[in-house]
Formats: sequence, C-alpha cells, structure tokens
Amino acid sequence: MSTETSASPTLLVGQVAERSGLTVSALHFYERSGLIQSTRDTGNRRRYARDTLRRLAFIRASQRVGIPLAEIKKALDALPKRRTPREEDWFALSTTWQKRLDFQIEQLIRLRDDLTNCIGCGCLSFARCNLVNTDDVMGLEGSGARRLEPGTPRPEPFDWH
Repeated sequence: MSTETSASPTLLVGQVAERSGLTVSALHFYERSGLIQSTRDTGNRRRYARDTLRRLAFIRASQRVGIPLAEIKKALDALPKRRTPREEDWFALSTTWQKRLDFQIEQLIRLRDDLTNCIGCGCLSFARCNLVNTDDVMGLEGSGARRLEPGTPRPEPFDWH
C-alpha cells in the first residue's frame, strides 16, 4: 500500500495504472515509445506527473479512433515543451485527422458491402478485388502475383495530409 498523500505532485506507476485503467506493462511500453515520461525517486521508483493521466486519456482516445501510435507521438512531440494536450489541441488534431477518419470509414463501408462477395471466393483476382487491391494500384507494377512474391514492396500509403 502506498503512503502517497493526495497533495503529492507525482504518482507511482501503480497509481497511474489504477487511475488510467492501463496495465503497468502498457505504461512501460508508452514510456519506452516516448509517449509519456517519468522521473525516478531516491528508491529508483518511477514517478509520473499528474498530467500524465490526461496525456494517457488523449493517447487512448486517439487510438480508439484508429490513429497509430507513431502519429500520436508526432502530435504530442509537436506541442510546446511537450506539454500535455489541452482541449484546443484535441480540436486542432481531430480536424487534421478528419481526412484519415473519413478514408477509414469509406474503407469499412466498402469492406462491409463487398465482404459477401469476397469471403471464400478463392478467386485471388487482385485486379478486381476492392479489398486487397483497391483501384488496381498493384497493377501499375506489372502483371502477376505482386503480393505473393516475397519482398515485394506494398503500394505507397495514402497521404493523410
């Protein structure tokens, strides 16, 4: 049991885990990934600033809407002095992520509408497959089984910006 008082300016890793609903290993992962940071006390225990909870809420909300951790980190790193995001930061980021989310929604609708035709068909006709090779992007590389060849690069990712 912790002897921390509510007036303490920092939280132990177990306290952050309990309050955020995340596991200690998830917190360690986020820290290794540069999404959150801690200091060490004289007993070499991790100590987190209280605003880490808000940062974690921001990270989790971003993940829930499908934003990859690398983009979340880039957004957090762009904040002045890597401060914790505020409401206006979320608004600005959500606006820039709108294009990505619209594209993902479009892809999910396409998946839903085309799923019946694709599951179990076994055609492997990537030229006409809307799920694996939308708009026959891989056809630009030539004929043949492009994705089945080891080491074949994938089409360029969609530009979200």
